[in-house]
Amino acid sequence: MRIVTYNVNGIKARLPRLIEYLAEQQPDIVCLQELKSSDETVPEADIRAAGYGVAWHGQKGFNGVAILTRGAEPQAVRRGLAGDPEDSHSRYIEARVGDIVVASLYLPNGNPQPGPKFDYKLAWMERLAARAAELLAREVPVVLAGDYNVIPTRSHDDTYSVRAMAEDALMQPESQQAFRRLLTTGWTDALRARQPEGALYTFWDYQAGAWQRDAGFRIDHLLLSPEAADRLTAAGVDKAYRGREKASDHAPTWITLR
Repeated sequence: MRIVTYNVNGIKARLPRLIEYLAEQQPDIVCLQELKSSDETVPEADIRAAGYGVAWHGQKGFNGVAILTRGAEPQAVRRGLAGDPEDSHSRYIEARVGDIVVASLYLPNGNPQPGPKFDYKLAWMERLAARAAELLAREVPVVLAGDYNVIPTRSHDDTYSVRAMAEDALMQPESQQAFRRLLTTGWTDALRARQPEGALYTFWDYQAGAWQRDAGFRIDHLLLSPEAADRLTAAGVDKAYRGREKASDHAPTWITLR
């Protein structure tokens, strides 16, 4: 089973690239982020014509998440995270796919920091941790896939330039600590489980020739419960898709499970 997380940076703008990816790679499950589309304007017919069932949690103009499943319908069980009744952002969807629970999440960016946007990011991570603990307690295979907007380490393995990102919300100690706390409770960082060393990036900005310079960083992650980690056979980044015409600034990032 091949599971992909892919921040498309606007599903309508990137629809040709998404359909192309589905046709060429034929992943079993795809978790999308940053749809930038309302519930009513998600291109459901195009996705279904490509052979995928789809469940989504949209929002006009920004945010938005979805789960696609090849030849089947994802059974959505949750849209949004508990813990903040005032939060109207569409950043989390969770579904059952066979014997696996899959979540697609789009964690807040948090810039500028310090400030209310960074506070919201950290509070959102606390809410995610609470849901993650509930899922761990079930002792079933779970995949938390998405754009976490967190560079896990102050290392060139995870970012092209520690100095350039030093003041960014993506690499603040509080963000990294919240991410590490998730791992210490029992979640496995799938990419690093299979590729423990070396530069491994999932995002390249559109500005300043970042793609051409390979000035990227790793913010798209697939975290696995112990039951899912036991089935992990491979993980990687489909980097070449970032270089295609009118591509997202993120590359599809994937795992395979037995």
